[in-house]
Amino acid sequence: MPLGVVGLFQDSQFGSQQGGATMSLWLADSLRQPAPVPPRDWRVRLREWADEVELVPDLAQRIGSPTWFRGLATCFGLCATALYLSPGFKPIPGLPGRTMAEAHYDEVRSQMITPLALGADSGRRMGATDAVQPLRQTPERPQIELNAQVGSSDTLARALSRAGVSSSDVATVMTLVGEDISSGVKPGTRLDMILGRRASRDRPRPLDRLAFRARLDLTLELERAGGVLSVRRIPIRVDNTPLRIQGVVGDSIYRSARAAGAPPKAVQAFLRVIAGQVDLGGIGAGDRYDIVTEYRRAETGDIEVGELLYAGLQRARGKSVDMLKWTSNGRTEWFEASGVGERRGVLSAPVAGRMSSGFGMRRHPILGYSRMHAGIDFAARYGSPIYAVTDGVIAYAGRHGGHGNYVRIQHGGGIATGYAHMSRIAAAPGQRVRRGQVIGYVGSTGLSTGPHLHYELYRGGATVNPLSVKFTTTAQLAGDDLRAFRAQLARYKGLRVGQHQAFAQAPSAAPVASGK
Repeated sequence: MPLGVVGLFQDSQFGSQQGGATMSLWLADSLRQPAPVPPRDWRVRLREWADEVELVPDLAQRIGSPTWFRGLATCFGLCATALYLSPGFKPIPGLPGRTMAEAHYDEVRSQMITPLALGADSGRRMGATDAVQPLRQTPERPQIELNAQVGSSDTLARALSRAGVSSSDVATVMTLVGEDISSGVKPGTRLDMILGRRASRDRPRPLDRLAFRARLDLTLELERAGGVLSVRRIPIRVDNTPLRIQGVVGDSIYRSARAAGAPPKAVQAFLRVIAGQVDLGGIGAGDRYDIVTEYRRAETGDIEVGELLYAGLQRARGKSVDMLKWTSNGRTEWFEASGVGERRGVLSAPVAGRMSSGFGMRRHPILGYSRMHAGIDFAARYGSPIYAVTDGVIAYAGRHGGHGNYVRIQHGGGIATGYAHMSRIAAAPGQRVRRGQVIGYVGSTGLSTGPHLHYELYRGGATVNPLSVKFTTTAQLAGDDLRAFRAQLARYKGLRVGQHQAFAQAPSAAPVASGK
């Protein structure tokens, strides 16, 4: 409010003296010239306008508002400006290179790395001219040295054929060495070969030399002389002394035996035998193990680890184990030191299948009335093998009424088993069979509605429920067999730990055999 107006208001309220003074102040103020207002900078005005207009709005908010459309227009304008001002992608024009003259081209070509690699210093004199004629045939190497290896599930003949040996030479090699490798060549055996010069390009190279290790105790060398292959057999002396390893169990019996030098194969076989006698978890630190295994060592340093022969375990607490592998009556099994063999029980089922019908009264599926089912049925696929549940002698094998193809086995002690409805019989009367031996195949002969096995168990000639009878067989050595067993056990226990004979000198090569 102007100062003079304030003074007039005061004059009307408080008197003329105060109002006069105020009026004089108003007149003095009105006579003064107003100060000029400086113009504002354009940058300030532009900033204020930008704050009000909001040129860069957030397009994710207030969609559809005037501000959003203004921001969208700004975005399109900037994109259009960037595309308009972007540089082009047209190739930059350039002049093509000059075509080289023939002499210059020949000089450059002669200085390549190929002639330099053949011994030239500068390469200028190595360029081909019209006097150079191409070879009709490139020369071949006079012989090729090869190293091959017999693979897994492979044979010597296939390995040689893969290496490029002709079929006629392969047949000759197999004729010469067939008797020496009757059991096959060990996978991984190295074959050292030399293939000679061939008569023409359409014929394979002849085998000039072949050398390989046929067995641990034999090396074979084949060589061509006068166009004929001949073989030379080089024997290698081998020590067959069994390997004995003893030690004290630490944290783990496996790690303790491996640390003592026992081969992995022998330790695994040892644990399988021991597990059948005692609980492996009960073996503790301080128990002593004793392992004897087949061990063949050649004078060349090569070794072969064979089967486990003896397994012993002396325990500080609990049952000790003393087992020896022995062959009696054509069967190889583990026997205790007393001559008692391992116990063998019947199979869980004589065929791989599920039990479809049990023992007892039932309604016959074909005859249509209830009658005694004197066995148990196993549903199985047609042609599945049928096994003998335990050792015995075939008492009957052939057609047997409603049983169809039928086999009956006598097991001794009045116990017998029967197998019916076979498609084919694989045993003959009087034949001795072992536990797990195939005696026939599943079929549907006789009174049968489909492929299955009807299994019966007889005690004293009468059928009984096969599931109610559990029996085992145990071998017992006696007489001369028991004495030989104990002598062998004493020899193994008398072996020194890790002892082998020393080889004094290398063997001489055998004479050259007749060749082909």
